[in-house]
Amino acid sequence: MFINLTDVLTSEEKIISVSVETDLTQVEVSKDVCEIVRKTPVSFTFTNVGKNKALIEGNAELVFAMNCDRCLKPVEYKMPLHFSREVVSDSEQPLEDNEEQGFMEGDKLKVEELLLDEIMINWPMKVLCKPDCKGICPKCGKDLNTGDCGCDTFVPDPRMAVIKDIFNANKEV
Repeated sequence: MFINLTDVLTSEEKIISVSVETDLTQVEVSKDVCEIVRKTPVSFTFTNVGKNKALIEGNAELVFAMNCDRCLKPVEYKMPLHFSREVVSDSEQPLEDNEEQGFMEGDKLKVEELLLDEIMINWPMKVLCKPDCKGICPKCGKDLNTGDCGCDTFVPDPRMAVIKDIFNANKEV
């Protein structure tokens, strides 16, 4: 979807507010495809801040269907988006200098491209089903949030292996 910003870019002190529905249904991040299960319309405010310059401010909220990074249970992750970007008309700024504005095409704003940029900036490092999620057992795969699995979790310190070898070598039989 495109929004024409010609009026805002060419008229001094012009302010326009718009609310738009987005066509995004999923986002691909690191080879994972995350579905958008709920979303609010994107509220934009466009403000002229100089000759052929505009300030884009926006708000939206997206809810993604993801998996917990520790126990792999399905989780709904709510991502509120609040952004503010200054854009310059392509006619004023050469294309090489305008690389950061991949969401602008001439005087038109590509809404989905801007939202994808903001989603990537705000993407979480780790999504958990709850803050104290215990994950799954590395041996048997049981969900440790439901209880202990009984597996031997003792991991010997590899730095002590040499000392263990000395004791085993000097053992009298």
